[in-house]
Amino acid sequence: MSTDKPSAPAAGARAVDLAFTRADPYGTTIEPTYSGATSFLRRRYGKDLAGADVAVVGAPFDLATTNRPGARFGPRAVRAASASLAWCKPYAWDFDPLDRLHVIDFGDLDFDPGRPQEVPERLYSQFQRLVEAGVVPLTLGGDHFVSFPVLRALSEKHGPLSLIHFDAHCDTWRDDEGRIDHGTMFFHAARLGYVDPARSIQLGMRTHNAEQHGFKVLDARWMHHHGMVHCAELIRARAVEHPCYITFDVDFLDPAFAPGTGTPVVGGFSTHQALQIIRGLSGLNVVGMDVVEVAPAYDHAEVTALAAASIAHELLCVLAARRPSR
Repeated sequence: MSTDKPSAPAAGARAVDLAFTRADPYGTTIEPTYSGATSFLRRRYGKDLAGADVAVVGAPFDLATTNRPGARFGPRAVRAASASLAWCKPYAWDFDPLDRLHVIDFGDLDFDPGRPQEVPERLYSQFQRLVEAGVVPLTLGGDHFVSFPVLRALSEKHGPLSLIHFDAHCDTWRDDEGRIDHGTMFFHAARLGYVDPARSIQLGMRTHNAEQHGFKVLDARWMHHHGMVHCAELIRARAVEHPCYITFDVDFLDPAFAPGTGTPVVGGFSTHQALQIIRGLSGLNVVGMDVVEVAPAYDHAEVTALAAASIAHELLCVLAARRPSR
């Protein structure tokens, strides 16, 4: 059967609740978009990592937020929005990533919000299990601090990573050791050797930091002037074949396209521009990904959640481009 068309249910049958009833982990199957269990892209829920290529992981943590809280509800909102995407492949790619990748929805990570100082270690230990199993984590945040423990786990296996960072904020403000803050964790990640600033790039900044700490920074003015295709070329030149981590803070998008976030900044990018860059990253050596900072209480008509789900869907294409067709 051609992978260009989603498979339809057998005559007389109805595919429902594929998050629990899916028999084959591969492929795209039609399920009513308005009903059913809302796993990410209707992938099977499960904790069994055997044979999995990618585990979609919810990290509903927002205690590191410095402005509007609510990103703890982000994973649920992104999963629900993804139901409207799960019936066909992304239109701009010539393959379906779900034909090439065995993707599971691992559910949400566990932590005690009453013991915030223990959260980084608790998240790290759960990400470590995924990394040790050889599974690529695709994390749904949560605030942006959740990138820090997964970078720690991945760097233990791959060494210092190339960080490809989409954001309105640099998140590298100098900070005291041990503070849990969604605006400083990449300063600590560089200091601790989880990422290599010389191989990393930050895109879309619309807030000031006098220090760049060795990262290549393309701010929003530069990007709007030079265009998305050139930006994608610079990302590829920076990362080359090095193991890389793609982190996408939804406030990279202009608030007109992503109002549902904790720290919106005007002058950002459209969803089209964001997807244009992501499509230019096809085939990078991606070892982990996240989409963070969706705060649905400030969203309208699921605009932000749908944008985040779409970006995550196409990040799977970036990864799948390195995998052979089945």
